Amino acid sequence: MSSLSASASVSVSASVSASDSVAAWLRLSLEPGVGPVTAYHLLQEFGPPDQLYAQDFDTLSAKLPLPLARQLAARADDATRRRIDEALAWADQPGNYLMTLNDRHYPPALLVTHDPPTLLYVKGLPSLLGRHGLAIVGSRNATPDGLGHAREFAQHLASLGYTIVSGLALGIDAAAHEGALAAGAEGGGTLAVVGTGADVVYPRRNRLLAHRIADQGAIVSELPLGTRALAHHFPRRNRLVAGLSKGVLVVEAAVHSGSLITARIAADIGRDVFAIPGSIHSPLSRGCHVLLRQGAKLVECSQDIVDELTDQPVAAQASLPLTAFPDTTTAPRAHPATPSNATFALPPMSPEDLALLRAMGFRAISPDMVSYRLGVPIQDVLARLLPLELRGLVDRLNGGSYQVTGRTAKALAEQLAREAQAVAPEGADGADGADGADGD
Repeated sequence: MSSLSASASVSVSASVSASDSVAAWLRLSLEPGVGPVTAYHLLQEFGPPDQLYAQDFDTLSAKLPLPLARQLAARADDATRRRIDEALAWADQPGNYLMTLNDRHYPPALLVTHDPPTLLYVKGLPSLLGRHGLAIVGSRNATPDGLGHAREFAQHLASLGYTIVSGLALGIDAAAHEGALAAGAEGGGTLAVVGTGADVVYPRRNRLLAHRIADQGAIVSELPLGTRALAHHFPRRNRLVAGLSKGVLVVEAAVHSGSLITARIAADIGRDVFAIPGSIHSPLSRGCHVLLRQGAKLVECSQDIVDELTDQPVAAQASLPLTAFPDTTTAPRAHPATPSNATFALPPMSPEDLALLRAMGFRAISPDMVSYRLGVPIQDVLARLLPLELRGLVDRLNGGSYQVTGRTAKALAEQLAREAQAVAPEGADGADGADGADGD
């Protein structure tokens, strides 16, 4: 089996076979409602997955919510066991790898992010994940100039030894991958981080490019095999693009685009953000101009990037022990003062989106906690957070938490107060319920 599993930050019992150990990691990655943050806390508390699943219900329920304790104490269902067997069979094929969080080959750059994936599916050259990466992202509907810039920057940077990281989308992503491959076998190669299973090519027009990357670079995914392209998968993909890179170059992007989300994630985790300026009349330049106004570094040639990155190695070059799980607590953002008599109204939204905002409350909160409060799968929460973020109703904070934005929080508080007053007995203080969804 092409598993790279080896003892590093978690010690695995010698009595457990390698395939059984990897199977336990696969099961943990497939657990419904368990995201990377929750999984990491479970590993801290109980040890590696084979030890976690060896615990009885009483032990688990003493430290976990009862539904999660029952889920982990139960035997994996037939569908989960079938998916585990399929993944193990996939990893037996040449060029396919399963890289667990305790793997000595696990990318050091991801270990310093707040939510490193429990398991990565890698098709191609896994050694590239440990090299210095530089992400190049941008519009799917790029201009000819933008495509040329992406290819040229990628080829030159790859020729200097940087591994070019992108998302295999049409437009800038594809041009960046092509430029990196053009640097040849002596270059740094390229990583395609995908929002599907590693065995699925999306979009189909990039099928030949994907095969070239699998031969000369690597395709990387944290999503189970067979996973199809869904909108809420791509923010997860974007965070890995940022996490695997020393810096992110945005070539062309609209103001409300996934590329700007990738850049913001990169800035949140301490990576450099670069942007290429363009015409003030082009919608595809406006996203880059927004980043430049926010402090991104303006670049005109690839040497500008090299000059910034030369003396700034990725923060972690050794495995981060699971006992050192980073504190993701984030203080509430300060919001601009508003007149005391100002009133705000929530914009039109679905009942599901309103319920999500209520569940978030007024402090920073992780998607895992929102999922737990609503009793819905975490993938449904992530699918709703993305459009809310693009509408400016929620912010993604440093550490991966989310928070309702200032004006939206004010409008939500006023609505909750009005609702409480409507149902409260005459003379009661109906505002007491406004913070009802707050807390950890």
